Amino acid sequence: MSARDLQDRVRLYETLLDQLHESSDSERSRLLAVYAKGWKESAGQAVDTRPHAGEISTTEPKTDGTSAGDQHATLAVLGCGWLSPGTLGAAILSGIISSLNSSAPSTPLDNSESPPRTLSRFIACVTRSPSVKRLESTIGPMTTALTVLQNQNLEAVQRASTVLLACKPKDLSSVLLEPGVREALSGKLLISILAGVSVSQIEETLYGSSDLPKGEQRCRIVRVMPNTASVNGESMTVIASSNPSLPPEQSELVTWMFARIGRVVHLPASVMDASTALCGSGPAFFALMLEAMADGAVAMGIPRAEAQEMAAQTMRGCAGMVLRGQHPALVREKVSTPGGCTIGGLLVLEEGSLRGTIARGVREATVVASQLGKGVQGVNGTWGRSS
Repeated sequence: MSARDLQDRVRLYETLLDQLHESSDSERSRLLAVYAKGWKESAGQAVDTRPHAGEISTTEPKTDGTSAGDQHATLAVLGCGWLSPGTLGAAILSGIISSLNSSAPSTPLDNSESPPRTLSRFIACVTRSPSVKRLESTIGPMTTALTVLQNQNLEAVQRASTVLLACKPKDLSSVLLEPGVREALSGKLLISILAGVSVSQIEETLYGSSDLPKGEQRCRIVRVMPNTASVNGESMTVIASSNPSLPPEQSELVTWMFARIGRVVHLPASVMDASTALCGSGPAFFALMLEAMADGAVAMGIPRAEAQEMAAQTMRGCAGMVLRGQHPALVREKVSTPGGCTIGGLLVLEEGSLRGTIARGVREATVVASQLGKGVQGVNGTWGRSS
């Protein structure tokens, strides 16, 4: 057994031990049986390695990121830098692992069951050594099933069954055109969260107009837009409809994966740039509004820390009311008593064109997202100025 095989086996045992502490008596007995069998196998003893019903396989991983006989899979995240611009991949990875570690999902899953194959191993790909250290210190302690690779995208794709493309849009070609990556993606699922980059652009980058060599399959590509709140299980994710539709198993996996880190909606691919502006850029817009409200409170004598907490909880409470079915206008009217302070403040905001300015910001971000996907540089400041 190689050193890597032994390391993978040890990680599996550690994962099983972690699960023992959180399992029922019947589940604990099953896990102990799996652990005992795997330990005998690693010691070189002859055992029956055929997986039984409901059992986690301990066989060696195949090249498609699964293990022979099991239904668990490996997710590789390409572009997983941490604490720097464009770190959505790290936030998603952290959110998924955190959710898997919890006893129950942090958000409702619409009563959906787990897909036939769930994610049990993770590979994070970065380009800089500081990112390796940060990922190992922040996400590493959350799981023993994480591998961090530096400048080894090809190896990650070869070992994975599902690939999350999370690099910057401008790096699309350099990542996908690395020798061997196209072949390693054959028949696999590629999930793109690149702002403004369509499925057809990715297909063109990978395959162009040439025919594939015999035996090589096109990968299935799906476009998804989550947001940075993935890290704490509060993402709003939009999954674009695929044409042709994804196979049920892959579709269920994508939905399950992003439902672990927040809410999910499915929309046509034609509105993905607008979804990028609303959901992807939205946290920054809301943060600016929250900060402005806290500033106003500080100006009137409330300490900064308390003002920020009060503004954040007020925004969260309002969002909760809307998510439970109340129209925003109704929420607003409920607190706008005649001659009161709320209506006075609202009129000042309306006089400042707050509604139109925010809506215009979403429109601007939509157009910029579409241009970034085409590789256009310096587009900010050039759109929507005449209206």
